[in-house]
Amino acid sequence: MDKIKQIIQASIDTKQQVLQDEALLSTIGEVVSVITTAFKNGNRVYFCGNGGSAADAQHLAAEFSGRFYTDRKALPAEALHCNTSYLTAVANDYGYDVVFSRMIDGIGESGDVLIGLSTSGNSVNILNAFDTARKKGIITIAFTGASGGKMKSLSDHLINVPSNDTPRIQESHITIGHIICQLVEENYFQ
Repeated sequence: MDKIKQIIQASIDTKQQVLQDEALLSTIGEVVSVITTAFKNGNRVYFCGNGGSAADAQHLAAEFSGRFYTDRKALPAEALHCNTSYLTAVANDYGYDVVFSRMIDGIGESGDVLIGLSTSGNSVNILNAFDTARKKGIITIAFTGASGGKMKSLSDHLINVPSNDTPRIQESHITIGHIICQLVEENYFQ
């Protein structure tokens, strides 16, 4: 029982640090505005991640393309790893490091938004996607852990959760992602 309470408290403590970080909260607000504007301009939002972060990317994309709180029209959002035929072909033929960058090169357009989730901030396939996105005029948003890793220098907006513990970072990514989805939905459909 004590171990369970310790883990829950660690999650609360990480979120408490997010709550007290005015710069991070301001960045979250900026991201809400950027995504709302992209949707209003007819652009798309793409998500990418690996492992648990891929699941989180898919989850957050579905909040936009499905619905969050409001029964409303779908918003154009997609997780880049969901096409397994594409993913396995490109990984086999070119390497896993380019699975997201090739997709962004093929379908991304200036004004779109690419959100990469990586607790370390050092996932090579996401770094490559961010590099491609920048060359195409696509806005990059990084969800990372405390340091921001290498994604820090490639992101237009850095949401770096103040933790180095992967599960606590991912829990905060979903909380922050839900906040962004809720506020974008409210702003877009107001």
